[in-house]
Amino acid sequence: MFIGHVSEIPKIPVAAPGAEKVWKQSLIGPGQGWQGWVMRQFTVEAGGYTPRHRHPWPHINYILQGWGVLYLEGIEHPVKAGSVAYVPPNADHQFSNPGPGNFVFLCIVPEQGDV
Repeated sequence: MFIGHVSEIPKIPVAAPGAEKVWKQSLIGPGQGWQGWVMRQFTVEAGGYTPRHRHPWPHINYILQGWGVLYLEGIEHPVKAGSVAYVPPNADHQFSNPGPGNFVFLCIVPEQGDV
């Protein structure tokens, strides 16, 4: 069993090539007893973006705060608090925040996708 609060979980800068002004918090995963999956929270500051990339695992996303753009297979989709998105395996994707304010979302991936 695990009970915590997001304010107690360290924010780690995303240092991947092609990422700018992005922070990650690993909220729940194998270390907390959820085997095979990881739920992360990303904060993208104004003007920031995740790398444009693809990989063999899916993403399940829920937008918590602010608004941003999900680039998915060549199409830019505006998303805002309350939006949900499924990014299929091997889909070219990227999240960006044209600003102002922070863009915050949850992202659930299989354990091997928490890189």
